[in-house]
Amino acid sequence: MIRTTRLKNGILVITETSKRADTVTLGAWVGTGSCFENEKQNGISHILEHMAFKGTKSRSYFDISAAIEDVGGHINAYTYYDETAYHVKVLKEDVKIAIDIIGDIVQNSIFDSKELEKEKEVIIQEIKMYEDTPHHRVFDMYMETAFPNQPFGRPIAGKANNVRGITREDILQYLDNHYTTDRFVLSASGNITHEDFVALCQKTFTRKFKSIGPKQAVPFYKGGDNRYLKKNEQVNFILGFQGFSSLDDRKIATSVLASILGGGMTSRLQQEIREKRGLVYSIYAAHFPVKDIGTFYISGGTGEKEVKELIPVLCDEISRLSDTLTEAEIERAKTKIKAYLLMREEDISDRAERNAEQWLEYGRLIPKKELIQKIEAVDKKSLQKIARHIFSTPLTTAFLGPISQIESYEKIVERLRG
Repeated sequence: MIRTTRLKNGILVITETSKRADTVTLGAWVGTGSCFENEKQNGISHILEHMAFKGTKSRSYFDISAAIEDVGGHINAYTYYDETAYHVKVLKEDVKIAIDIIGDIVQNSIFDSKELEKEKEVIIQEIKMYEDTPHHRVFDMYMETAFPNQPFGRPIAGKANNVRGITREDILQYLDNHYTTDRFVLSASGNITHEDFVALCQKTFTRKFKSIGPKQAVPFYKGGDNRYLKKNEQVNFILGFQGFSSLDDRKIATSVLASILGGGMTSRLQQEIREKRGLVYSIYAAHFPVKDIGTFYISGGTGEKEVKELIPVLCDEISRLSDTLTEAEIERAKTKIKAYLLMREEDISDRAERNAEQWLEYGRLIPKKELIQKIEAVDKKSLQKIARHIFSTPLTTAFLGPISQIESYEKIVERLRG
């Protein structure tokens, strides 16, 4: 059973009770992330998330970690394009200490200047790790090209020079402006009652946040070509197009389309490019939506010589998709997506996250039945229309590695347009 209540300070509380569980996952989800940053601020949401754990008015970094680990729990956080989350999983009898820790780090962190300088160097090492990981680096190249000179196209962790320039005062101002009650959700799932959790939250969350935060800049899609020569063993690549917003119901059919093209071992790309031709170990298609826009892309890695054969084959698979869809693969893709949603229902951590994210995204909780009905409503005609629309948008390409055998951007566009 899912229930909601607003605290006196305006923060929303969501609970989903599961008496069969021995654990509870709970946390604070805030609807802000790198999409809300200007160029100078890029990386600040991620820095704030790191610094929240570095000490509060009453606890050190060690105290925060030890309080959860002493009861066998797990605490973590993440920053995304449009959300930041702080979450804990504990046994049902340890909910009180868990919510106390979450409340402490999001309300009372001191953001010590000396700790900040140390943590910035930690984050810079994280950035370097991503830059040395080809599939991470090529995705950043892709986003930078598809969405140039705007928050959605910049890396979530920021760039090293930006990170070094962010101050304690910048963080405090960003927190004050963006951690607002209109985008703040406390979510819990597991063996807990709604009344008990609300009472704990009411006692713990006493800070008065601003009511409304600034709007994010509306992203725009451009497209283009980005290539970086590097002495890797493989060429990592992404080819992509403009997709749909997470608020657009067409995103559901687009996920079905992505599954047919490159989602799983029975997908077209896996069968044609991996199984039949042996050109890749991994290749997949995905639709990635946020509130105002989305992108549909294909990603993989292959050898320096193999890429010469792979790109034309990939273009052919994209070009013929809308005219060759079959009822069997449509039903298979829909079944896979429905099964994924139902399997998430069995994980209390997934349920706590899903409930918070749905509220932040849509301003309501979407019943499972409604989602299933929308998936089942996807048909061949709607998929054909969406495929033709997506693949008519400007192409974005990103290539990282030994790139000498890759055709020109213009030639790839020509292949796709037939």
